Amino acid sequence: MSFHIEENGKAFLAFEGMESFLQAELLERFKIDLPCQRFGRLFYYKDFPQTEQSPWFAQCAMQEPFFLRFDSIGQAAAELKKIQRNWAPYQFQFFRRASLIQEKLPYINLKERTFPLQIPQSPIGLYTLTGQNELLASAKTSSPLPAGKIAFAEDHVNPPSRAYLKLQESLSLAAAFFGTEFPGKGQKCFEAGACPGGWTWVLAGLGANVLAVDRSPLDERLMANPLVEFRAHDAFTLAPEEIGPVDWLFSDVICYPERLYQWVQKWLESGLCKKMICSIKMQGGIDWAAAQKFADIPSSRVVHLNYNKHELTWIHCGSKI
Repeated sequence: MSFHIEENGKAFLAFEGMESFLQAELLERFKIDLPCQRFGRLFYYKDFPQTEQSPWFAQCAMQEPFFLRFDSIGQAAAELKKIQRNWAPYQFQFFRRASLIQEKLPYINLKERTFPLQIPQSPIGLYTLTGQNELLASAKTSSPLPAGKIAFAEDHVNPPSRAYLKLQESLSLAAAFFGTEFPGKGQKCFEAGACPGGWTWVLAGLGANVLAVDRSPLDERLMANPLVEFRAHDAFTLAPEEIGPVDWLFSDVICYPERLYQWVQKWLESGLCKKMICSIKMQGGIDWAAAQKFADIPSSRVVHLNYNKHELTWIHCGSKI
């Protein structure tokens, strides 16, 4: 058995189907043009410049990766347990051996979750088999989630669109990042561009009152929901003062990032809302500079969600009104 640690090493697990986006981000946003080793969706860099930021298109970042050669499955599990308790696998080969190692580690929930979800804050490591008797692992990662992934049990009957999964994930992350409570009874939410109502469906399901604004009506079941007030309008042309104080602001509108940024700035300057979640839609390639402007807003995080495609999501949770 042997350890091999690269002092300046880093590894990034791309979201499924997003490998090219991660590569583009490392090159265009981080200016990284270095040789790397590929292990499925995992990109390992022997030497990586020091930075506190992780790529948005990395599902999970290995912050202190090491290679471990082992003689048996039991030995691999025992060595990981010596380092820390919780470990999650990324499996792309040697699936049976990886499963046997995981069975010998303390249990973690790798199944689909139900919403609302409180994300555990315990540290969780990540490992992958790079050979039959070698693994790449890191006890320190960028996420408290197993391999950085949330997967919800889907409701195929009630939501008017699958977009509801993005909001469920965003609210879960907002609670983990900022300690915020989920929207609920007695709170007022404003959703811009709400049709057909996937996000409104989540908010009303939590018991919140929702002002849903769009040029087109919502799903008829939501239009009849007493917690939902619908207003036919272009939400971006409504001044914050026309809406008044709200506990949460949401937008999944398809628009250029700059237009969304200007709209968000109006709300921030108004002081009428302190908690916001917005999708940053891209027209063509990723506008890294535009996304960074959102990330630079205090008390904010820009993330790529498990349920995003080539868009990003901005989560802002300032102090309470």
